[in-house]
Amino acid sequence: MYSVSQDLKIGVIGLGYVGLPLALEFSNFYQVVGFDVNPERVKQLRCGVDKTGEVNEDSLCGSTVNFSDDHKETRECQIYIVTVPTPINPDTTPDLVPLRRACEIVGKYLSQGNIVVFESTVYPGATDEICIPILEAFSDLKINKDFYVGYSPERVNPGDKNRKFSDIVKITSGSNEDAASFIDMFYKRVLKNGTCKVGSIKVAEAAKVLENTQRDVNIALINEFSRICHTLNISTHEVLDAARTKWNFFDFRPGLVGGHCIGIDPFYLTYKSSISGYTPKLILSGREINDGVAAFVSTEFIKSLVRKRIHLPDATVLVCGLTFKENCPDFRNSKSFEIIEILQSSNLNVEVHDPYLSSDSVNLIPKDTCLSDLKSKKYSGVIFCVAHDQYSDLDVMTLVSNPGVIFDLKKQFKKVNSDFCL
Repeated sequence: MYSVSQDLKIGVIGLGYVGLPLALEFSNFYQVVGFDVNPERVKQLRCGVDKTGEVNEDSLCGSTVNFSDDHKETRECQIYIVTVPTPINPDTTPDLVPLRRACEIVGKYLSQGNIVVFESTVYPGATDEICIPILEAFSDLKINKDFYVGYSPERVNPGDKNRKFSDIVKITSGSNEDAASFIDMFYKRVLKNGTCKVGSIKVAEAAKVLENTQRDVNIALINEFSRICHTLNISTHEVLDAARTKWNFFDFRPGLVGGHCIGIDPFYLTYKSSISGYTPKLILSGREINDGVAAFVSTEFIKSLVRKRIHLPDATVLVCGLTFKENCPDFRNSKSFEIIEILQSSNLNVEVHDPYLSSDSVNLIPKDTCLSDLKSKKYSGVIFCVAHDQYSDLDVMTLVSNPGVIFDLKKQFKKVNSDFCL
């Protein structure tokens, strides 16, 4: 087994929100090769540009990481860290294609004594059932005899400028005790707040999916409570503000639940549970509630237009905030697009704006509907889906005709008399 003080060469497979900050942090102690299958991504990183916004230009240009789209560059690495995305298929089953391909790449170059650490979110048991067999098949080596494996789930919070990779407490685990101890010390070397070493890879996998499942279920509770408040004609946010004065009240807020974590990870857990003989009820119910929020908002918005006698085919409306969360340039699985689709199917003319929108960031909507800035054009209705900081000082009333509809889903504009908040 290696020593963490050795001059090791690290291969990071996948340079997205998770892999890039990790590669930079480890490069302070080791040689690092950062591999990504996207040549354009690699080209941008070499030029000091990170489109995810997680790393600034100075950090990139000052780093020693060898950014490459050629996986052969990783062939002399002793430690491999896999940080590829793990999305879901249209039927909500896990899409493990990126993970399988990463395992095939690493397997080609594995040699005696190497260690592979997975950070990608998976269901409990996936590392043993999916990853290790592929590594063995492509390397012709045997686990815990010729190479070792660990799992340390990512805990990156996209858009969070206060909590960086080095500030996170990382869960660690290994395929045997020696591997677990090395991996734990390996991460401790770059983390300010230490680690939590657990007894097995499966425990680490389960802990990861629980973290985001817990948030999903709690947000679903508040989203359902918001529906009840609308039925009773009371303010959801006023009730929440009152309830949060109790010392042990958990302050979750209603909203659209998208992105690549909360809206995805629970399906990994429910998939594994279902094929193992138990169909989860609460978790799937929560997923159904959260996935229904976009349709609920769209329906209420159309009802509001009709109540104000606005003729739908003649109406042009504005949707602001297309990323899956505030202050983050990530559009993956954003529920704003579902709202846009529903409004367009109701014969509304829809224009959109997001401060993070660029010509190459979104291809789900026609470019001629995308606004580069918010001018003083009047709309029949405006929906603010995501509370970007850039919207905070906006004079909302200059955007809306009279009569007109304002939906401030996250209650960002305290002084605006919004027609609807979640």
